Amino acid sequence: MDGLKCKEILLSDTFTATNYFRLEAEYYNSTSVTYHSTFKGNDVVLDIQYGTSKYCDEVKNGYPVLRLNELNNGFIESPQKYCHILSDEKFEKLRLKSGDVLVIRTNGNPNLVGRAAVVLEDTEFAFASYLYRVIPNQKINSEILVAYLNGKYGRYEIDKNSIKGNQTNFSPAKFRDINIPNFGKDIQDAIKKVFHIAHKSRTLADASYLNAEQILLSELKLDSFVTSGKECSIKLLSETFKTKGRLDAEYYQPKYDTLLQILSEFRCKKLGGSNGIVDIKKSIEPGSDAYKSQGIPFVRVSDINKFGISEPEIYLSEDIVDNISSLYPQKDTILFSKDGSIGIAYKMEESAQIITSGALLHFSIKDVEAVLPDYLTLVLNSPAVQLQAERDSNGAIIKHWKPSEIENVIIPILDVDTQNLIALKVQESFALRKKSKKSLEYAMSAVEIAIENSEEQALKWLEEKAVEY
Repeated sequence: MDGLKCKEILLSDTFTATNYFRLEAEYYNSTSVTYHSTFKGNDVVLDIQYGTSKYCDEVKNGYPVLRLNELNNGFIESPQKYCHILSDEKFEKLRLKSGDVLVIRTNGNPNLVGRAAVVLEDTEFAFASYLYRVIPNQKINSEILVAYLNGKYGRYEIDKNSIKGNQTNFSPAKFRDINIPNFGKDIQDAIKKVFHIAHKSRTLADASYLNAEQILLSELKLDSFVTSGKECSIKLLSETFKTKGRLDAEYYQPKYDTLLQILSEFRCKKLGGSNGIVDIKKSIEPGSDAYKSQGIPFVRVSDINKFGISEPEIYLSEDIVDNISSLYPQKDTILFSKDGSIGIAYKMEESAQIITSGALLHFSIKDVEAVLPDYLTLVLNSPAVQLQAERDSNGAIIKHWKPSEIENVIIPILDVDTQNLIALKVQESFALRKKSKKSLEYAMSAVEIAIENSEEQALKWLEEKAVEY
């Protein structure tokens, strides 16, 4: 048995190793955190609570519900889905409050399960059932708990205690059984300070991005855009099916006419086509048989939002196609979703060796001096384009936006000075987000130094890094 990763365990020991019966070899071969003093997860919580499993959609009706893809680098984003069947009483029980820690309970990607985020301000959000809320007690603060869970040693405990299958599961019962170091007050206070500095950078980033949106909407006269109160419009056949090929009433709602009338006051171009703003490139859809657990990251619609790309759960082999590098998105390429959650636009900050699914189109701007990439990305995410997406995809059970329709999207083109102002605000926002992420990485590194060496050394290292965050 030399060279094999194995241990001999008595059956009697399996009954006392955990609060629940485990026989997987991986559990007993896995690494566990060691510290001069440790708690079990159960020792550091006041309460753990599951989220709601009720149906949510993108119609802004009801209470916002946070999902796992809205946990981002240790913090939460604003929810994009709503639940209109959540009672006031149930919402109040699920409302996220300052100090709460959210943990991803289940996912197909084992690396995402157990990922955590801290809530630093009271919200008006509930949360979904594939997350659960941990409310820490006085033995540990929320910030260092998140830094630990998201770092190397927390990952050891999560991987050891998770139940793996088609979906990996790290339930509240498993959380209660993980080892958590008994961190001293000084290191806890220092990590808390770093988190609040990082949160301030994130808040400034959100404000800068919102400012860019406000400038755009103000310039386009869409900041006070109110859709018509009429629920119907009268159209001639020559104005509808003969020209648009559509007879569904939803397509001809007055609000879409109002939008196009406003946009007609500006210089506009079609998004694609021979005279359009961008060249549109399709990626591949290899099918589930090609999915791997390692290789080239395969990015799907669920893995992106307007601020970035999250860690994919699926990979592809390098020989999936010939000349695979031709599929890699380059710097300033705009990824744009046409299926599912349609109309999400994200501009690549750097070139990356990833492959996107066929549901994500690649836009390359033909003349970057006439239309700036950051400006176009903001327009694509704005009501100017989102309402066109809503109009074209109406009536489908699973939303799909035809590439031929996307080519014909009307894009307003503001003067270059205004585009530059908007682009600077967007770039400032992304720079602040990057700074916030770096600060949290320092917090996680400090926790690891405390475990591997000492809390005193971790504090000294963190103090040396203070100038950078």
